[in-house]
Amino acid sequence: MSTDTQIGVVKQKINELLAEHPTHFLVEIRIKPTNNFKVFIDADEGVNLAVLIEYNRKLYKFIEENSLYPDGDFSLEVSSPGLDEPLKLNRQYKKNIGRFVDVLLNDSTKKEGKLIEATEDGIIIENELGKGKKKEIKQETILFTDIKHTKIQIKF
Repeated sequence: MSTDTQIGVVKQKINELLAEHPTHFLVEIRIKPTNNFKVFIDADEGVNLAVLIEYNRKLYKFIEENSLYPDGDFSLEVSSPGLDEPLKLNRQYKKNIGRFVDVLLNDSTKKEGKLIEATEDGIIIENELGKGKKKEIKQETILFTDIKHTKIQIKF
């Protein structure tokens, strides 16, 4: 069975499991050459560890019962995308409105600012320039077609 076929089968099962929780959504599935499945699941209000463990158990059982790997030669990781993972879906952008982001554009230009809006076509980030009376707020629209990747920025 090809990797694409395996991903398709697993994706279908995950979507069935996610149907029980409308606020949860699949971000990405990766399969490494060592038959290591990495499944990233997120939720509009965040997803807790207990739920991820439950998805892992059900998915592991499904893979075993359907003999995707008859010799049992696979591993499975189900997690939420960490801060080091780029945002992939519009739903993730909407979830992270109000947070600071680093945006790498296709032309290697870097932008950063506070994510204030996510539309179907792109995002709007905001920056504060200057201080005091000279403080100016600048907004910039960036189209998804121009974005190579976006990561959440941690600010203290």
